[in-house]
Amino acid sequence: MINCKSQAELDKMRRSGRIVRQVLEIVRAMVKPGVSTMDLERVAEEKIRESGAKPAFKGYYDYPWVLCTSINNEIIHGIPSEKRLLKEGDIVSIDCGVVMDGYYGDAAITVPVGATLPPELKKLLEVTETSLKRAIDQVRLGKTIGDVGAAVQEYVEANGFSVVREFVGHGIGTRLHEEPQVPNFGVRGHGTRLREGMVLAIEPMVNVGKPEARVLDDKWTAVTVDGSFSAHFEHCVAVTRNGPMVLTE
Repeated sequence: MINCKSQAELDKMRRSGRIVRQVLEIVRAMVKPGVSTMDLERVAEEKIRESGAKPAFKGYYDYPWVLCTSINNEIIHGIPSEKRLLKEGDIVSIDCGVVMDGYYGDAAITVPVGATLPPELKKLLEVTETSLKRAIDQVRLGKTIGDVGAAVQEYVEANGFSVVREFVGHGIGTRLHEEPQVPNFGVRGHGTRLREGMVLAIEPMVNVGKPEARVLDDKWTAVTVDGSFSAHFEHCVAVTRNGPMVLTE
């Protein structure tokens, strides 16, 4: 069942979303060569606690941390570690979620490490973030989930990259994952029709190479099968009569 939110509920989700954004911006500023992904984790957890929110990921299916930090060929669900030191030319995807007053926020960014990023990776980040913006523009009354996914897929593939199939976006509200699923591919006009009050966590996961993914032995970290680099951006977006409302900015 798809839960459509009232304005009061959207206001609560916006507060959660703003906390997520604050955490991500603080962590983004920390990213540099020599920093460990556990350094990012500690700062994120402290900021979440200070804000009065609770981490959404920690304890979710026994996941142990508040962030997912995925480096280079890791698509999503990378586990923070003292041993994972960021290096010049890396990219790191940082995914964060919180719950406050019973409502969730969830967002992700991919950040270059250092000042020398190869042109292909710079393009990867730009294309992935732009595909998210194009998907957000489809979050309008009468549009469909297929329109949202097609907006991502069309732009990504036109730029020579691929979208991951095994992992998708989702509805969000009083639970971290709600209906409907929100793939980053689709056929325009197909799928669930968008209604006022629906909230979608849209999260393009884009690979330089082929789209296939596999999960490592840690049972969490998803990587590209061909070893190519991957980028991930995410926003929570509400359907309103006035168009898309981004709750995580």
